[in-house]
Amino acid sequence: MCGRFAITSTPDAIRRLFGYPEQPNFPPRHNIAPTQPVPIVRLWEGKRQFALVRWGLMPSWVKDPRNFAQLHNARTDSVLDKPAFRNAMKYRRCLFIADGFYEWPPGTDGRIKPHFVRLTSGAPMAFAGLWESWIGPNGEEFESAAIITTEANRTLAPVHHRMPVIVPPAAFDFWLDCRNVDAQMATALLAPAPDDAVEIYPVSPAVNRTVNDSAELMLPYDASTQPAPPPPASRKKVLKESRLDDGQASLF
Repeated sequence: MCGRFAITSTPDAIRRLFGYPEQPNFPPRHNIAPTQPVPIVRLWEGKRQFALVRWGLMPSWVKDPRNFAQLHNARTDSVLDKPAFRNAMKYRRCLFIADGFYEWPPGTDGRIKPHFVRLTSGAPMAFAGLWESWIGPNGEEFESAAIITTEANRTLAPVHHRMPVIVPPAAFDFWLDCRNVDAQMATALLAPAPDDAVEIYPVSPAVNRTVNDSAELMLPYDASTQPAPPPPASRKKVLKESRLDDGQASLF
């Protein structure tokens, strides 16, 4: 799965990689969480477009978003058939912009031990994604998206069994072109990244809290040289903190 990621490259570097005409200016983010606005790249009227959407896909057929759990990940084995993803896979594929993502392996001592994953080249990366537009009965509207995940490669497997689908730059057009590349053809890209394409290392447990957002979160962390962190909060408490987090309101 992918529950947190980071965007730290400069806006110009990201724009050069993804090739969109817009010139957004935004600061780095080191701990992006579900429900936050996130940048995606999609085709719009035949051209690549930078857009901000909510991370957590809301299918267009949902009547009341308050009664539907938004989907921040979509499994490769469900994108063609699951009603929540089927139409988006056919008509609304996109790319998530990222510089890396976090994963949490199970801790033998009961503590959460986050790791950071990035390309060995140090370059930004693109996750395969799906986006949707939801329109309510009173004309309210918002766009949302989910990251597609696949089985982990051998580099990540010791830490987590799944990872985002990383789309290489040479395949950007193939993935985004829903008009000429049908959903079945596009699944050719839904595979783990090569083992040597990514690296993974432990990072500070401070990333466990969404209120924390600093470059230190992405630095290698040696627990043996650090004071022991407090025991992890219960899942209910973590979810409550996430909902109250002021940083959820805006990515930029």
